[in-house]
Amino acid sequence: MSFEFVNYKKDFPLLANSDVAYLDSAATAQRPTAVLDAERDFYERANANPLRGLYALGMEATDRYEVARERVRRFLNAASDAEIIFTRNTTESINLVAYSYALNHLRPGDEIVVSILEHHSNLLPWQMAARMTGAKLVYLDCEPDGSLPEQTLRSAIGPRTKIAAIGQVSNVLGCVNPVEQVIDLVHRNGGVVLVDAAQSAPHMKIDVQALGADFLAFSGHKLMAPMGIGVLYGRRELLEEMPPFLTGGEMIDSVTRESAVYAELPHKFEAGTVNAGGAAALAAALDYLESIGFDRVHAQEQALTRRAFEGMSAIPGVHILGSQDPDRHCGILSFTVDGVHPHDIASILDAAHVDVRAGHHCAQPLLQHLGVRSCARASLAFYNTPEDVDRFLAALRGVRKEMGYADVL
Repeated sequence: MSFEFVNYKKDFPLLANSDVAYLDSAATAQRPTAVLDAERDFYERANANPLRGLYALGMEATDRYEVARERVRRFLNAASDAEIIFTRNTTESINLVAYSYALNHLRPGDEIVVSILEHHSNLLPWQMAARMTGAKLVYLDCEPDGSLPEQTLRSAIGPRTKIAAIGQVSNVLGCVNPVEQVIDLVHRNGGVVLVDAAQSAPHMKIDVQALGADFLAFSGHKLMAPMGIGVLYGRRELLEEMPPFLTGGEMIDSVTRESAVYAELPHKFEAGTVNAGGAAALAAALDYLESIGFDRVHAQEQALTRRAFEGMSAIPGVHILGSQDPDRHCGILSFTVDGVHPHDIASILDAAHVDVRAGHHCAQPLLQHLGVRSCARASLAFYNTPEDVDRFLAALRGVRKEMGYADVL
């Protein structure tokens, strides 16, 4: 390591009390004590139904929920709290836009641009929208290293492009996509862009106003918050004209036998009892992450990724997908091992107390495009250590031997 490495495992109860090398943070992150305490504190000291009870406890619950919204606004540098919608996760956020915006704006012959790199959560909603409106789905096909050249963008984005949906970081290849270029080209043609920030929000600073995103979504659980809390950012003028995605309690101003007047933003999109405890814990997660700082997060993750990449590259039969530059993987290293199914790779590593993911990673079109049916994936976070990486590499070296291949016996 070329800098002083900081071990953050002491802040994470599961990691501090375990000998497991947890290398699946792209699926879900571990939670620091500060986050667990924040959620528990809400239920121990402020548990009431937010936005409903006109008594002290109810108002305290409401205050904490809205404080969390303001915290998210600052994290994203949104212009207004009204632009921050709490959802369950990235998937729900994207579906909200697909149903509430796309179905009301797309017409036959319009085009929806997506990249081949997308997680199914940022693909299936657009397939649905295309089927229901007669719009056409247009794909940005990446190069073998995951890159999307400017010519690929220019050839796909044009006057018929009404919506583009793109992940900021690929959950399989770890590459950072050129979302700024996509946004610029789509806006020139009068369309809007949704950015899937599920894999980027835990690793890099996001400024939605500087980025120019029309919509942006992320999940709390990938950012050290509890499962079941997510965020949709949307430009206010777009959200104002969109009908509610779900209807029911708390998202109304008034109701008669025949109709209803919906509540103002952001509550128009938050029907039913909200996850206030999760929102409070998400705010604590953002506080914790920013107390460390994205410069430190990036430096540690880059050093760990390089250590793992170089070690993997030296193991016969191991093939890393995507770029051969370790700095272009954003903590994600997907790989195959000659003659060994990814499920067997994961099982052998599990026996050595190393946790990696195996399968298609909810990105089957991408793997088909790359000519791979499935793969294993190690994903690193700033709370991992060089010892985690070394344990992973030691176990990976033994995979082909464990499967009985003569060349390593």
